[in-house]
Amino acid sequence: MATAKIGILTVSDRASRGEYEDRGGPAIREYLAEVLSSEWEPVERIVADDQALIEAALVELATAEGCCLVVTTGGTGPAPRDVTPEATEAVCQKLLPGFGELMRKVSLEKVATAILSRQTAGILGSALIVNLPGQPRAIGECLDAVFPAIPYCIDLLDGPYLETDESRLEAFRPKKK
Repeated sequence: MATAKIGILTVSDRASRGEYEDRGGPAIREYLAEVLSSEWEPVERIVADDQALIEAALVELATAEGCCLVVTTGGTGPAPRDVTPEATEAVCQKLLPGFGELMRKVSLEKVATAILSRQTAGILGSALIVNLPGQPRAIGECLDAVFPAIPYCIDLLDGPYLETDESRLEAFRPKKK
């Protein structure tokens, strides 16, 4: 079985300039290492909060790098430079708004300002792109909510078969008849 490539894209002006330690990207990598039991390889990038740079990184990860899943962190708030959802929407052929809706629901149970978050998800070619917030704690909470659907979505895109450690998180797949 081929090793799945998973893109991890941190969107941050300060982290891209080396002024701030990226904590979002490592939080995603650690989460995936904990949850996935199948072979996978991270392909990591850090870009500034610039829509053209984010779009280029998403396209590179999904097409040139062949990632079946691209998970972003950062740039989902209401500030003028928060443009990750716009970049995601610009490059995707299909949007999956249910991801953002569920992540906001889960986050609202923890913090009132989650209503300001604009996470989304979509399909670019044969890759699923999921936008996450920038806070490491929120990354785990949001992924716990949506990750059960991700392996099946990758199946539907003819991607690699992602298996989870069922003692940690059970992926949903329809029962075969």
